[in-house]
Amino acid sequence: MSRVLRVLSHVVFSLILIAGVAWTATAVWFHLSGGVQLSAYVGLGAGVLIVPALYWRSKVLSWGALIVAGLLVGGWYQTITPQQDRDWAADVSRGVTARIEGDQVTLGDIRDFEWTSPTEAKQNWVTRNYDLSKLETVDMITSVWSSSDIAHLLVSFGFSDGEHVVFSAEIRREVHETFNEIGGFFRQFELVLIGATERDIVKLRTNYRGENVSVFPVELTPAQRRTMFLSFVDLAQKLESKSAFYNTVKANCTTVVYQLAKTLQPNLPMDWRLVLSGHLPEYLFNLGVLGGEGSLDARRASAHISDRARQNVPGVAFSQLIRSE
Repeated sequence: MSRVLRVLSHVVFSLILIAGVAWTATAVWFHLSGGVQLSAYVGLGAGVLIVPALYWRSKVLSWGALIVAGLLVGGWYQTITPQQDRDWAADVSRGVTARIEGDQVTLGDIRDFEWTSPTEAKQNWVTRNYDLSKLETVDMITSVWSSSDIAHLLVSFGFSDGEHVVFSAEIRREVHETFNEIGGFFRQFELVLIGATERDIVKLRTNYRGENVSVFPVELTPAQRRTMFLSFVDLAQKLESKSAFYNTVKANCTTVVYQLAKTLQPNLPMDWRLVLSGHLPEYLFNLGVLGGEGSLDARRASAHISDRARQNVPGVAFSQLIRSE
């Protein structure tokens, strides 16, 4: 029995060491550069040689060294904090702001770009006032660009005057950055809540990026629609006052909306489809809140709007066009 415990102890120590080295090496890659990065890798390499050597001399000493190294790396990592004032890419340079006065909500820095290519646009940021008593619809918009299992999630709120505002939780890229799933685990990106018009954020995805976009109506009561809208307003105000990091699993476009939706239903079940977000329509269908008629497949087919969005119909507003049959 003691031999089994010794072997188990060796295995546990080795796994912790390997995992710690791999994690630290990746964090250093994303957050350090130049001579500092090189020095960090030299120190990490020395640790990889010294700690295992200590293990065969003194188990207590080697575990102590491992713990101290972990505390040092953890302390350094905690110094990496989200910022507001980096050189942001234009499309995420401003997060939506919000002010509330009764039923009146004023949203500032709503993006209303006129896109001419997937990366170029005439920039336009606007301020709009919304009357919550006129809030009529909530739509879940999914955008798929590669695997059908993964979709970006946007939420659109429609008002009786025909206006729609879309909220999208996104990575806040710097000018030189592109999205990286691994970096999303290592505090590479801040989180930004974009407020945008549909003719900006949806048209960009359908007409210029060539993504498969679907608009699914969500059946909520007036009180639930209001609560959902105000939960986005609350998030906008929190991010305006204090930055936060994007996280590939814990704080992405889907999980952020899930956390907001829990204001409607605190016991809302966690589900694998919150990670494989291309299956979100099925999740809402099972919850009984997915709008439309017929089977799930029929609702999916009806929700697909990319072809309609690419049409040019004079005199028809974009939001009206994508909802036409």
